[in-house]
Amino acid sequence: MKGRDTLFTGFTLFALFFGAGNLIYPVTLGMESGTSYLPAIAGFILTGVGIPIITVIAISRIRGGAIELASRVHPLFGIVFISVVYLTIGPLFAIPRATSVAYESGLAPWLTESSSLGLLLFTALFLGLVFFISLNPSKLVDRIGQWLTPALFISIVGLVIGSFFLLSGEVQQANEKYSAQPFFTGFIEGYLTMDAIAALAFGIITVTSLRDRGVSSKMLTFRTFQAGSVAAFGLMSVYISIGWIGAKMATEGNYDNGSAILAGAANIMYGDIGTLLLGLIVGLACFTTCVGLVVACAQFFSSRFPSLSYKQVALAVTIISFAIANLGLNQIIAYSVPVLVFVYPIAIVLIILTFTGGIIHHSPYVYRGAIILTSLVSLYDGLVAAGVPLSAVTPYIQSLPFYEINLSWLVPALIGGIAGGIIHSIVSPSPHTVSK
Repeated sequence: MKGRDTLFTGFTLFALFFGAGNLIYPVTLGMESGTSYLPAIAGFILTGVGIPIITVIAISRIRGGAIELASRVHPLFGIVFISVVYLTIGPLFAIPRATSVAYESGLAPWLTESSSLGLLLFTALFLGLVFFISLNPSKLVDRIGQWLTPALFISIVGLVIGSFFLLSGEVQQANEKYSAQPFFTGFIEGYLTMDAIAALAFGIITVTSLRDRGVSSKMLTFRTFQAGSVAAFGLMSVYISIGWIGAKMATEGNYDNGSAILAGAANIMYGDIGTLLLGLIVGLACFTTCVGLVVACAQFFSSRFPSLSYKQVALAVTIISFAIANLGLNQIIAYSVPVLVFVYPIAIVLIILTFTGGIIHHSPYVYRGAIILTSLVSLYDGLVAAGVPLSAVTPYIQSLPFYEINLSWLVPALIGGIAGGIIHSIVSPSPHTVSK
């Protein structure tokens, strides 16, 4: 495998990850964190870049991909959890969000006022094209990724350079959200990119691409690491750059979301040309991401449920995405947070367990113990984020270590894993009796 093949695979992985969340959340973080920007963006990068790339590497170590990984807890859990992952990165959150961001960046800046009709027409056209292309995707996403990634970098560099000379706003003090624990607040905000759970689906695409280029099983993980490093560098560069623009925009006006902040910055620096260029680039990035997600969801569900054809699933995904996209970007962000707060810790623990397989011998008891206790705590966090009152349980959760930094699931996961290990040692005293 040649170096340019590794570079191309890394660019393809970057293109798969690069979507709506990669734009709107870092710029919002920059505006809100202000003088605490550096620790905040460092935490964001850990969950927005580090964990997704590690997840892709973990998938390269497993022949059966994400399903096999989750099935180590229980086969039924494997199907249910990975189905939830695909629904999350598909019609329920990621596709509608990407569609809404494309609208906010491409069409909304040219409208005199917010228009539900404009959103309706845009989403119908946008997702109609997504559905049409997804029926015969061929190598469209890869081909666009080849030139889209450099174009995105060039445009972002232009925006960042412009922010130093053309944005007169000053970095403000961090708001209350980031004043106490900026690193860990940024860590939790990184959940919102959805990239760690998307990596459970994108990992198999990367592995397949490398195998098609002749990479042997022995070298697969190493080559995945190389390609992942390329994607990681790109994502880190985007996050740091876009976040800085947000920090400089704090005194330039009031904005409802990250998409509006970015559009406002482009207009301030380069006028209508900047707004148009940004809209086209964001629209293409979101379009290719949506096509990839529709294809991934349709392939997964049609393969798991043979009674459903690929076309039927693709149509259903598109229709559901259309309905949710018309709720508007702010509503989509608001209702996605509780689900992501619930799902992310489970995904993180699964990935950690994969890399400790040599120690725990991939014991299902360890997996079950860790996942059960993690799920209980993350379910509480998700319900609280949704506004569900749980006053009877709250004192117990608040007594857990790391509660103040939103990592209250960490110690329960460790305790559950240890308890599972004890059960394993009783039931299967010899590690060789456990299938790896």
